[in-house]
Amino acid sequence: MVIFKLLLALVSGYVLGSVNTSIIVGKMFGEDVRGKGSGNAGLNNTLRLLGLKAALIVLFGDVLKGVLACLLGYVLTASEFGSEGLMDYANPNLGLMLAGTSCIFGHIFPVFFQFKGGKGVLTAATVIFMMDWRLGAISICLFIIVVLITKYISVGSMVSAAGLPIISLILEKPSYSMVYSIAIALLIIVMHRKNIGRLINGAETKLKVGK
Repeated sequence: MVIFKLLLALVSGYVLGSVNTSIIVGKMFGEDVRGKGSGNAGLNNTLRLLGLKAALIVLFGDVLKGVLACLLGYVLTASEFGSEGLMDYANPNLGLMLAGTSCIFGHIFPVFFQFKGGKGVLTAATVIFMMDWRLGAISICLFIIVVLITKYISVGSMVSAAGLPIISLILEKPSYSMVYSIAIALLIIVMHRKNIGRLINGAETKLKVGK
């Protein structure tokens, strides 16, 4: 029964993650965000192509599915792994972690959209926040500061991701949280490999102050 619940959390998280808000909103606005701009089905490309209104809908959708996935995983397995572990890295709920992580991969490789999705930054930030609000809040603040300084959303995403293990160390998190933070950081950075190339070549688009 425990294994079944964990599998259900895993599958449910992936299905929720596969509901790519950027692609859906793009179609609502008559565009396929995967075919224009950077080609990425995420918030940044939506903002560039469709404007602030569409981007805010994507922001809400990506955060919502991360929250729902974590809550579903938590509820499914609370009776087996304890009722604690929500926003508490010291005693995480295994179902929450599995569903949340699966949601991130669903966002990146959505089954409903030929496995071509976004980079998973927003969803990953939401999952981290649901696991430990302090770690999530510090990471989000770091992201905002870096973006305001550099005007590059991609740089803010990578710096905040790379900072996860360091923040975990400062917060004196258990060893497994360090491993998890490193894994998420590497995933986010790898998903930004094309952005790194554009940054090196000076071709990366800066965020306009007006937006």
